[in-house]
Amino acid sequence: MPSRPTGGMTQDWEPVVLRKQNPKASQLRDPKAVNQALRMGAQVQTVKKFDAGSNKKAPATAVNARKLDEAAEPAALDRVPAEVRQAIQKARIEKKMSQADLAKQINERTQVVQEYESGKAVPNHAVLAKMEKVLGVKLRGKHK
Repeated sequence: MPSRPTGGMTQDWEPVVLRKQNPKASQLRDPKAVNQALRMGAQVQTVKKFDAGSNKKAPATAVNARKLDEAAEPAALDRVPAEVRQAIQKARIEKKMSQADLAKQINERTQVVQEYESGKAVPNHAVLAKMEKVLGVKLRGKHK
């Protein structure tokens, strides 16, 4: 048989206290919890948020900021000048090239050449340099 420790054997019983946890904030805002508290007569605090649920105009500062942004932006970008458009068309026709042929030689889409010749494109010096090389005409700088 196993031996027992000698001496007085005592049990130490301490009381165990179980406490209910405090409800979380999200549980306190739950409509069921609010209704239950109202039925029990407990105090319920209601706070109206400032401008909550109202459909009001934006403050004047936002409008002013938008106007400032619009004023800072340029109204329109520069387009290809008429002299450059005519020089491209004239040189291309003299070399008996189509717009598609010119586009292939400068490694651009046909649409790019069409936009340059119609004046809708925003001038790009890299594209103009390629056109100058292929067509043998000066397209950038001062035109006389």
